Amino acid sequence: MSDPSEHIVIVGAGAAGLMAARELARGGKRVTILEARDRCGGRIHPLPASEFGYPADGGAEFVHGEAPVTRGLLREAGLSLRTIGGAQWSFNGTEFSRENPRDPYDEKLHAAVRDLTDDLTVADFLRRHFPGPDYARLRHAVERMVEGYDAADPERASTLALRDEWMNDGHATQARIDGGYGGLIDFLAAECRKSGAAIHLRAVVSAIEQSGGKINVRCAGGAVQVCERVILTVPLPLLREIALPAATRAKAAAADDIGFGSVIKILLRFTRPWWRERREELADMIFLLSDETIPVWWTRYPDQHPVLTGWFGGPRTAELSHLDPQGLIDAGISSLAKIFGLPREDIARDVVAAAAANWAHDPFARGAYSWATPRTRAAQEILARADGPVLLSGEALYRGRDMGTVEAALASGLETAALILQGRARRPASLRAFGLTSDCHRS
Repeated sequence: MSDPSEHIVIVGAGAAGLMAARELARGGKRVTILEARDRCGGRIHPLPASEFGYPADGGAEFVHGEAPVTRGLLREAGLSLRTIGGAQWSFNGTEFSRENPRDPYDEKLHAAVRDLTDDLTVADFLRRHFPGPDYARLRHAVERMVEGYDAADPERASTLALRDEWMNDGHATQARIDGGYGGLIDFLAAECRKSGAAIHLRAVVSAIEQSGGKINVRCAGGAVQVCERVILTVPLPLLREIALPAATRAKAAAADDIGFGSVIKILLRFTRPWWRERREELADMIFLLSDETIPVWWTRYPDQHPVLTGWFGGPRTAELSHLDPQGLIDAGISSLAKIFGLPREDIARDVVAAAAANWAHDPFARGAYSWATPRTRAAQEILARADGPVLLSGEALYRGRDMGTVEAALASGLETAALILQGRARRPASLRAFGLTSDCHRS
């Protein structure tokens, strides 16, 4: 057992940082959280309910799959989860269809990926197993799925890491938290404070230094926190922007073998759900896929809020890097106009609230979430080692099924706290209570 009097500084008040802080403070540690933003949550970003008619999410929105840690916290917080349903539609430039472009090829795709033993990038897998013009439509559909859903680069993304997702045809349970992710962050932050953890906002960490058996955590404004241990929970790109001790810098180099994706998210609130009025068959639409500039849209179905959310993920988002939020909103409106064959002005006239974010432009994120390359599992083993006073934690280090999610961040924070509180030999009761055991990891 480690010294209960040690001071632990956690850099980042996102899901991983807050989760680790709560567990450590409950375990008797003195915990200080340093958060660069003026709010907690990180890439969870609640938007005002007054603007969109409900507490919308400008960042993370869905709960994916089983998510035992997330669901356990929601029960503690008294928050409810709503499974979403509805139809997925595609627009091919001329007509709407409920057929997934992959459907005619699914049997062959499943057989090829099921029998794969050596990991390949997605692009190499498609070139090797599905070459030529006969499979052009399949290659296009898979690449767009990898870019859009995983925010990943097909030329670097691991096929084995995506195998379960493909075999499941994207039918894993998805849900939303009633009231959005903001309620969960508020609960965690309150739990941290109740357990004695201090949270300092607008504290931009610039350097971590080792000195005489202690760690100095320096902030851009000149403030210094002295501690025995540090947990870095910042997004991977920010590791390059913080001066680190030599051993930590060497370890952090492994992050180059983990992908980190960009995402553009646009929310448009209208006076009425005009898409359902224009096309009655879209009454139960949840997702709409296309090849327009903003290619993916979703509704609040089964809720009836007249809001469409646009989504563009992966390396091609660089094509829109020159646009500010209003430019992104305009691009979203233009994409909807092309999809539905309406004058752009008609759609723009119906907009009553709008928000847009290119997460690559966010100075405290530099992107949206991580994804696996063929070298990622080995990199995660290096990054997750508790072999010094500076530890790393966050969604990018999670080796379970849903890397890149809020669940991954919460689970990683929980495990990092466990390493400090009880070491590698035992897994604390809190981990077992959340259903997080070693067999949930995959190789």
